Amino acid sequence: MEIPRHNAGFGAGPYASGGYPDPGPDFAALARRAGLTFSVPEGTAGDRLSITHGTTCVALRYADGAIMAGDRRATSGNFISHRSIEKVFPADRHSGVAIAGAAGPAVEMVRLFQLQLEHYEKVEGTQLSLEGKANQLSQMVRNHLPAAMQGFVVVPIFAGYDRSRDEGRLFQYDVTGGRYEEHNYATTGSGSLHASTVIKLGWRPNLDRDTSVDLALRSLIEAADEDSATGGPDVIRSLYPVVATITSDGYVRLSDDELATRVAAIYEALAEERGGAS
Repeated sequence: MEIPRHNAGFGAGPYASGGYPDPGPDFAALARRAGLTFSVPEGTAGDRLSITHGTTCVALRYADGAIMAGDRRATSGNFISHRSIEKVFPADRHSGVAIAGAAGPAVEMVRLFQLQLEHYEKVEGTQLSLEGKANQLSQMVRNHLPAAMQGFVVVPIFAGYDRSRDEGRLFQYDVTGGRYEEHNYATTGSGSLHASTVIKLGWRPNLDRDTSVDLALRSLIEAADEDSATGGPDVIRSLYPVVATITSDGYVRLSDDELATRVAAIYEALAEERGGAS
């Protein structure tokens, strides 16, 4: 008996078997054989949606541990969507995480990271090692890669006080979840190039707390001067970068009163150095 070739219209080809075309698992090949065409949107989802993005964060080691700082501006394209967003968070008592990229997924990632560390401590009765925390965050960034490919990129910095080594440590990531330990400083976000240049010129081993805080603040101020997506200290609204120290005593966020005094001194020093010139 001859089997009717219902799909003869597709014609014979490399996938044909016994007169029947068989594109296998390749749906695109099947669609082409059927004469179907699809309109593929150009760009990424991030290009088509109004997505809030966090910008510049920095971290550096100093004599007593590590310091993290982040500006307060979030942008949607060329618009300022938020002036007071926070990008530096405690991960647990002895570590912190700073975020740059798509703000929504980034904050969600931080909240889940905090919850996982808290759950581990409750179950095991002790904190996860700093290496373990860095690896856990690396896996979360890697799992986020499909969303990153659509434009929802999240690139964090992780810092903490390693009680087994009695020193601060820094970890930087890429969108694939690659984890890289930095021994001096780390930056992320749109203004990271300018911020890292300032820190590179001013960083020295075993800096004290005050010098390190001023260096982190100045790096953000200089980044804001060059990068429109980075927000500098807003004296009118009393909005200052989020700055935190992480030492053997734990994660401590600096008060706005202290930051206001330091920012005023930095602006005064800049005005004197530049003689009023831009």
